[in-house]
Amino acid sequence: MSFALRSARLAALARPSIRMVQSRGYADEMAFTLAAANKVFYDSANIRQVDVPSFSGAFGILPKHVPTLAVLKPGVVTVYENDGAVKKIFVSSGTVTVNEDASVQVLAEEAHPVEDLDSSACRELLSNAQTQLSSASGDTDRAEAAIALEVAEALVKASE
Repeated sequence: MSFALRSARLAALARPSIRMVQSRGYADEMAFTLAAANKVFYDSANIRQVDVPSFSGAFGILPKHVPTLAVLKPGVVTVYENDGAVKKIFVSSGTVTVNEDASVQVLAEEAHPVEDLDSSACRELLSNAQTQLSSASGDTDRAEAAIALEVAEALVKASE
């Protein structure tokens, strides 16, 4: 097959994807859902912005954000509501999905409003997690203890 023919075939194949990118519409609003096993905090609520902690780094999401999928790390999700209110919610882990229609879903394993966190209880949890890690014997026990320690450290930071 000649170079010209291969180039023509590649160009023909690329055209539909170029058109898809060019025709993608961006919304000016963002439907936001934040849910955990223990509670649904937002259900398709219209908000201005949300900041999330992820393993690839913390980032903010605005209504015209590019579609994204990320894994949450333990930390605080900050929600900027349209009326100017700012809500902070601790998440232990989970996922964040930004869809093409500008909707955003944060699905957490566990989530709690930061104002509900008891800093002394969080510090005690951290101490217990450190003890658990130092006494862990097998690989599985060490991995579970390391995860518990990471969550406890993030809880202490969030509660301060």
